[in-house]
Amino acid sequence: MPARSLARQAAWGILVVLVATLTALIVTLTPWHPLPGATYQPVPMTAYFTPQQITRSEMFHDAVKWPAWLSIVAGIGMPVLLAGSPLGRRLTKLFLARRRRWPFQVAALAVAVLVLQRLAMLPFDARAHTVAMSYGLSTQSWSGWLLDVGKGTLITGALTTLALLGLVGLARRLPRWWFVPAGLLSAWLVVAASFAYPLVLEPMFNHFTPMAASPLRARLLSMAARDGVDVHQVLVADASRRTTALNAHVSGFGASRRLVVYDTLLKSATPAEVSVVVAHELGHAKHNDVLVGTLEGALAAALATTSLYLLLGTAWVRRSDGGAAAGDPAVVPVVLALAVLGGFVALPVQNTVSRSIEARADASALALTHDPATFIAVQQQLAVSNLDHLDPNPVLAFWFNTHPDALSRIEMALQWRQLHPRQAGRSRTSP
Repeated sequence: MPARSLARQAAWGILVVLVATLTALIVTLTPWHPLPGATYQPVPMTAYFTPQQITRSEMFHDAVKWPAWLSIVAGIGMPVLLAGSPLGRRLTKLFLARRRRWPFQVAALAVAVLVLQRLAMLPFDARAHTVAMSYGLSTQSWSGWLLDVGKGTLITGALTTLALLGLVGLARRLPRWWFVPAGLLSAWLVVAASFAYPLVLEPMFNHFTPMAASPLRARLLSMAARDGVDVHQVLVADASRRTTALNAHVSGFGASRRLVVYDTLLKSATPAEVSVVVAHELGHAKHNDVLVGTLEGALAAALATTSLYLLLGTAWVRRSDGGAAAGDPAVVPVVLALAVLGGFVALPVQNTVSRSIEARADASALALTHDPATFIAVQQQLAVSNLDHLDPNPVLAFWFNTHPDALSRIEMALQWRQLHPRQAGRSRTSP
């Protein structure tokens, strides 16, 4: 059997194993029924939100949806255009002709595609920022916003360029079997990035300070201990310089895990409400959601790398890039185009899992605090302050929403109260 055919058969075998393994992990580890025994009933929106709040939510999302959609189209369309059009191929040849060594060719092409992609998206992202400012959701100046865009582009460009240098370098050295070390390397990079994210990347966009000793901090640490979660740090992020949105999150795992609370939440919420939000984040930590998501992401990265190897060998892809092999720098625009298309197609699966995990964290918060009334008040406050879409399109919510909508979360609290009537009367968010 020719070596090329053997390698492709091996790639297909590895792909099947990765798909089966990732599917098994998603099916078994995703909390498809986060609140056992619940029988959900539709919750009337007008029972929890005023007509003015509902109208404001609809007006905001009507104003922001077109810039958001056009930004997505531009973000996908520009790499596809550069990869598959005669104009894109001419630009690729121009960049390759100006540099002789392949690492510089790869880096130049990667930067060119990413910069053109960002420039294509920029007018629509700027319009969305204008809308957010006009509704009071964003407090960030244009200079601050552009600085964040620049930092994000630099970080994405650096990481993407390093990944492409590794891929092309391995393909030049192992033209038939590069997918094996590349898959292992991509999986390792996902794990390393997830661990390092709160230590390296988050501080580039926010300033974090340890929460000062206070009754609230003592309450949060006591709550974490009661939930069996070892919290290394409770930090406050200066989110108010960018937004009025209320939030908190857990990031990292192992030694890098930390609990972050937005200063906007501390300024506008009561201690009981802050406790409910933090209890949700403790639910993520208790179930090791970041670690599980990282492992699933590592498998997905290896799967994507193997799929890329197989796609680059197909006739229609080779026609689009003029027959460039994976070790040819000219393949860079094609790899980036396939990456954005694959990421868009994978969103429904990724976000369906995310919504289930977020719902389990809500159930954990209710079980820890025994306070469905405050939980409902928090969901109302979060939805109004963050300008959540109170009545999202089901198809768009399925594709793009990472969290359950506000009414679904309120509905869970009502179900929890019905299932645990005695506990619901004994709040554990009080001092």
